[in-house]
Amino acid sequence: MSRIRYYIFAFFLLVFNHLHTQDRIEGDKVLLKNTIEVKINNAELSLNNGDFQESIFYLKNALQIANQIDSKVEQGKINSKLAHVYIKLNELDSSDVYISRAIEIQSNLDDEINLAISRFTNGLIYLERQQYIQAVDLFTNSSIVFEENNLDEYSAKVALYQGITHINLENYSKANTFLDKALLLSKRSELPLIESAAHIYSGKINFIIGKNEQAIVQINEGLELSNAKENIETISEGYNLLSQLYAIKKNYKLAYDNSILYQILRDSIIHEDQLKNIQLSQAEINPTEINETTSNTEDTTSVKEKDSLGQLTTILSVALITILSLLTLSLYKNNNIRLKTNNMLYKKNKELLTEKEKAEIAAKTKSNFLSTVTHELRTPLYAVTGLTNMLLEEDPKPNQIQHLKSLKFSGDYLLTFINDILQINKIEANKVELDPEIFNLKNKVENVIAALNNSAMDNNVHMHYYYDKSLPETFVGDQLKLSQILINLIGNSIKFTKDGDIWINVSKMSQKDKIINLKLEIKDNGIGITKEKQESMFESFSQGSVQINRKYGGTGLGLSIVKGLVDILKGKIYLKSELGKGTSFFIEIPLEETNEKVQVECNQYLKDFNKLDLEHIKILVVEDNKINQMITKKILTKMKLNCDLVDNGEDAVKMVKDNNYDIVLMDIHMPGISGIEATKQIRAFNKEQIIFALTAVTIEDKMKEFEEAGFNDIIPKPFKQEDLVKKLYTVLENNQKPTSV
Repeated sequence: MSRIRYYIFAFFLLVFNHLHTQDRIEGDKVLLKNTIEVKINNAELSLNNGDFQESIFYLKNALQIANQIDSKVEQGKINSKLAHVYIKLNELDSSDVYISRAIEIQSNLDDEINLAISRFTNGLIYLERQQYIQAVDLFTNSSIVFEENNLDEYSAKVALYQGITHINLENYSKANTFLDKALLLSKRSELPLIESAAHIYSGKINFIIGKNEQAIVQINEGLELSNAKENIETISEGYNLLSQLYAIKKNYKLAYDNSILYQILRDSIIHEDQLKNIQLSQAEINPTEINETTSNTEDTTSVKEKDSLGQLTTILSVALITILSLLTLSLYKNNNIRLKTNNMLYKKNKELLTEKEKAEIAAKTKSNFLSTVTHELRTPLYAVTGLTNMLLEEDPKPNQIQHLKSLKFSGDYLLTFINDILQINKIEANKVELDPEIFNLKNKVENVIAALNNSAMDNNVHMHYYYDKSLPETFVGDQLKLSQILINLIGNSIKFTKDGDIWINVSKMSQKDKIINLKLEIKDNGIGITKEKQESMFESFSQGSVQINRKYGGTGLGLSIVKGLVDILKGKIYLKSELGKGTSFFIEIPLEETNEKVQVECNQYLKDFNKLDLEHIKILVVEDNKINQMITKKILTKMKLNCDLVDNGEDAVKMVKDNNYDIVLMDIHMPGISGIEATKQIRAFNKEQIIFALTAVTIEDKMKEFEEAGFNDIIPKPFKQEDLVKKLYTVLENNQKPTSV
């Protein structure tokens, strides 16, 4: 009985020992599996930081442990991840070895999800090798598994690469379908890098098929979501595409900006590739070496210990590896610094581009605002100046004349101010164009002086004019802009000089062929300008001081306009001044001399207008403002012209259909259809009708629109009566001969 008890006890003891040993083995396996997970996570972090050597080191260590505990699932996963790292290093042969092992292991285990991941990785290898059909098959197989298991992140990735593959196959319709899917999944799962890439590649498709505007929008959306460190290849592609797109649109500034950003990122990619090659040379171990046993290593070590030459070789090898490691570390750190710098530069450039776009929008808004405001001011000004002139011509009472003159002066001053603002706006927006013609420079300066002589006499100022005898008189240039410069500068000298003198000197500085460098000097002995104020005299709204502004008046825009016009004429301007002693302005402008004769415009139309047969002339005035209607009709009646009035575009079209008018004066902004639309409708049935745009809008902004609508000419409001007479005479004189007196 005691023997039986002994055997029972021994049996239970053996069972207990066996179970305890099994528990210990299982515990060790769990610990080692946890170690594998830690090493895989470390490998992922190293890969994200661009340290491929360290990533491979962690993965191969993890693979050795997985082989030791014979964990097939981990072996498959690690082989797949190693293949992915070697794709990043562009070492596709090594990737093939590892991915083949992974797929073999996972197929035997029937590990569906990890097998799908490996097939996706294998598809990336085929994509890199430009074997697109094989890549498509593998992506399709893996996407089915990802969708069945609701793995949106992997589904988004595979959809993105399906789209990229079909772009390479030139199947743009299919590519768009997959990229749309990638966008949807990436937005839902908050995957900005995939969403960014999908936008950029969608933009690439639109660029290829010629939808350039959509391409620009999509690529910019993609770049907004981008991260240069993690998505550098795709982002550089985006900037390259934008550079080409803006070049096509002839926006060379943006094309250049994007080209610079592309070059910066390409430079980073080149350095990153160099670093990869160095890391690869140190991390490279033949895949077959992984299964070598520890005992082989120990045997090799023992042999080396016995061989002194082997020991020396080992020491030298270690020293070489250490030096290479330090060199690699240095290169890696330098590259990281470079990448960070480039990334920062890329962001700053992006911010500058955004600020540039905001500035352009602000400038356009300002231009539109000024155009609208000046139109709204010109319309009532037409009434003010028109009524004032009419009252002055209708024998006002003696005590009213001074009031009316003051009113006329105020209206003219306000109109000058509006015109100056518009001139500055056009200069700043680069909308001022040169209009060269043959003109007599000596006569031009004399005419400006004569026109300003009354103002000079009011201030008891004597003007002295000197024209260099060695200087030719006839030139080719923009005489209107030259007149504006002279009027502003001489007018400025008159305003700030009392009981003094002004000297206008025109001389030659130098000559090359037919181009003469002209020098204009306008000198006065007026109040002068302080040294502090001289530096800012050519800025808008700049005057000597608040007191000077109140005493002498002015808008402070004259010198700014002069500076802008001189720049347009490719000249330069500078001044010398001393407070209390006067100021000298110097202008240097290149002009081309010519031997051709100046075509003198005949101004006889002012006298000949009344010689025309005006009895049967009929004019239609289209104007919605009642006061302006009355003023225009009064002006035309004084000119012995008959006119009809309508206040909208629809009635204007009907009146032209039902009547024969010699001229139509068409307002632009009206209720119902605009004057432009009314003119287009008239042109549909009457190509010969003379139509003038009688408008307060900024003409330069609408010139193309006026031409396309079919206007014969434009009369800006408020206008001078002589300007209207000239334009009407030109038209009417062509249709009839003057009658005898």
